[in-house]
Amino acid sequence: MLVVPRLWDSAGSLQDELRFMLVDRRPLFLAALAEVIRAVCPRAVIDITTDSEDALFVARERPMDLLFCEARAAPLTGADLAARIRGGGLPTRVILIGDAEDQHLLISRLDCGAAGFFTQDAAPELLLEGIKAVLAGHFVLGRELLPLTLERLAVKSQTDLESQIGQLSHAERRILVMVGRAQSTRFIAASRGISEKTVRNHLASIYRKLHIRNRSEAVVWSARAELGRESSSACTQGQS
Repeated sequence: MLVVPRLWDSAGSLQDELRFMLVDRRPLFLAALAEVIRAVCPRAVIDITTDSEDALFVARERPMDLLFCEARAAPLTGADLAARIRGGGLPTRVILIGDAEDQHLLISRLDCGAAGFFTQDAAPELLLEGIKAVLAGHFVLGRELLPLTLERLAVKSQTDLESQIGQLSHAERRILVMVGRAQSTRFIAASRGISEKTVRNHLASIYRKLHIRNRSEAVVWSARAELGRESSSACTQGQS
């Protein structure tokens, strides 16, 4: 659940006089978006343009609260515009809006500096809630983008795990599996035919490579990476 400060008066309108900039190559969409904003923020000052470089110039010349920009804006894309605003230390918050088929494009630029991401088929009331949240300082993702975003994060997490596992030697991986099974240093040393000091040296190397601090974190890491399952599978294959 997203909790935001109250920005609405009892009539449901934004209380302050806010300055908006709307950027899109389609004048009709700009007009429609301006009307949606004015319906809840009648005191808003709204500038519109079809040129993203013009929007950047305006943002540098006079402060504004919120800038809506089409993801495929030109000559600067929406992501490029957001990155330049953030890089220039400007206070303007940016929301990127794309067509329904632009979901992959929007998600690929989540780190561009924009504070909100929506597709144009978002319900007006949800878009207005997004405006409230962004003005309150939150990062907002439209509901239509959530499934694809979660899928991408899961893939990235698995890729990161595999990359870290790849840094471990075969001996280190075997020891990490045994740590994950809560086996002691003495037991590991005896079962591996090595000294306890060598086990501790391997553990120090494992901690350094995986950026963890102690045995407890190693147990959690091993479970998260399912190394025990991987090891059991490998043993089963070796016996067949």
